[in-house]
Amino acid sequence: MKKHIPNAITCLNLFTGCVAVYIIFQASPGDLSSLEFAAYLVGLAAVFDFLDGLVARVLHAYSEIGKQLDSLADMVSFGVVPGAILFKLMQKSALADPNTTLVEAEIMPFAAFLIIIFSALRLAKFNIDTRQTTSFIGVPTPANTILIASLPLILADDRFNLSGIILNYYVLLGLTLVMSFLMIAEVPLFALKFRNLSWKENAKPFIFILLVLPLLFILKYAAIPVIIALYVLLSLVPVSKTNHS
Repeated sequence: MKKHIPNAITCLNLFTGCVAVYIIFQASPGDLSSLEFAAYLVGLAAVFDFLDGLVARVLHAYSEIGKQLDSLADMVSFGVVPGAILFKLMQKSALADPNTTLVEAEIMPFAAFLIIIFSALRLAKFNIDTRQTTSFIGVPTPANTILIASLPLILADDRFNLSGIILNYYVLLGLTLVMSFLMIAEVPLFALKFRNLSWKENAKPFIFILLVLPLLFILKYAAIPVIIALYVLLSLVPVSKTNHS
């Protein structure tokens, strides 16, 4: 019985992603409140994604079907959902531009679906890459999704007047291309996994957490893109190792 518990949690992740997709595509191009609600569902899906792995470790309930199910659920929650959010944001930005033709407004937003394609490539690559057991190579799909899902939340609480930047088609297109590349790039990124409390062995995760907390307090949702950029940049900083003779 216990072997099915992690898979049940994974199914909750999948269900949450499906609801988010439905809400996004039911919304009109100008309806940011639906995108905001979908962004909160992304957060809930991320919680389920964390819990299924945690429960599997605690219960020693690993299975091959669980591994495959996890990727399939992630493909919806952290692949289709961010692509759908970007599609709606691109649609809104294109329609808001008086110089945009109707054809451009209807066709250009489909570039957002590159995120879905590269998320699939990222997940497929992760499943067969034995190097990614304790760290990542390329930006994980949940991190990419949290970044994209933060955009409607920033727009809903635009205390820093960022709407003009976010609702710019070419900014959104640039974000799509950069994040698509980073998901499959051969860029080593640390994982927030602590085997012990040693500063020397966990310097990057500790520094990251210490920086994230004040950023969230000061910037609120606007901190999320900064945090994802910080995560990538901090991962690229080499760690000096002391040689012992």
